[in-house]
Amino acid sequence: MNVIGIKFKDGGKIYYFAPEAGAEYAEDMEVIVETGKGQEFAFVAFPPREVEDAEVTQPLRPVVRIATEKDREQRRKNRERRGEAIRTAQEKANAYGLAMKIVDCEFSFDGNKVAFFFTAENRVDFRELVRDLAGTFHSRIELRQIGARDEVKLLGGIAPCGRVCCCAGAMPDFCKVSIKMAKVQGLSLNPGKISGLCGRLMCCLSYENEHYSEAYKKMPKLGGEVSTPEGRGTVVSNNMLKYTVRVKLEKDGTVTYKDFPLAEIRFRGKGAPAEEPAGEEEPPAAEPAEETAASHRRRGGERRQGGAREGEERNGPRPPRRDERAQQSAAPQERGDAEGQAPRRRKHRRGHGKKNGQGGGAPAPQGEN
Repeated sequence: MNVIGIKFKDGGKIYYFAPEAGAEYAEDMEVIVETGKGQEFAFVAFPPREVEDAEVTQPLRPVVRIATEKDREQRRKNRERRGEAIRTAQEKANAYGLAMKIVDCEFSFDGNKVAFFFTAENRVDFRELVRDLAGTFHSRIELRQIGARDEVKLLGGIAPCGRVCCCAGAMPDFCKVSIKMAKVQGLSLNPGKISGLCGRLMCCLSYENEHYSEAYKKMPKLGGEVSTPEGRGTVVSNNMLKYTVRVKLEKDGTVTYKDFPLAEIRFRGKGAPAEEPAGEEEPPAAEPAEETAASHRRRGGERRQGGAREGEERNGPRPPRRDERAQQSAAPQERGDAEGQAPRRRKHRRGHGKKNGQGGGAPAPQGEN
């Protein structure tokens, strides 16, 4: 499918549009495109090219035309109104007592809609503010709450490295960063050194994280003992770009620090294996870890029987369980049936267990003389 790449601001996300038939486009050319919000002023990110249909999100909206001088004038007027609109919105928010900071605003190309971006610690009820702003600008008003990262992306700034913030100049989307990335790269965990202008972790921590993660697995642990061509020492630091290790060596009361290539040192743990000490016998081969279910049950039964025998030796035979007592009581009855004799039945009398019939009801009748 033939598409053209369009972006709405420098460093912004690139979208696919359908190029106008017969038009010639160049990079950074100003164009007017059709969006879900109406016509918008945009820039060409790359000329028309063929892409797979699966990469295109339907429906593919068209490029209306190449921007004219009238279109550029309209965009310039909208940008001039931006500063005054932000001040007016902030004053009205303060008048309503709303704890919010108006960061930026955008006018649609035709001027019929104004979107304000603000930051706040909590959710804000801005319904009254929206009605007031709609009456002031005579346009549809939209208020969007954004985070600290989005604020820096909109406003821009100079990062600690001396370049424009990555989120404002080189990152279409935010990437996921974590403190683990700083640990793997051996950076100081001081928040002031690994945080950007937004107060969050710097986005650039993710740029080379894949390389550092692989190198970290091969390097020795800081403070660990390693073997070097000049003797044993302690790891002081690792250079994951050059694959070198700085080792602290102590010899004859003298302490020296020296860098060794990773291939020349031996250590235990992650990375290269440690040297085997001389004269040490090889450990016996371990038994196979796999075990069938039958053998596992058999071994478990042997352990239980062995434990029962040991308990009998220490504490004497255990008393029979309920099911065993039932079997024992049933055994004489079975023998009697086999010999042709009637089993003995226990006679129950009224008042059994009472002396002289007390408490056992009426006495038993006596026979006639």
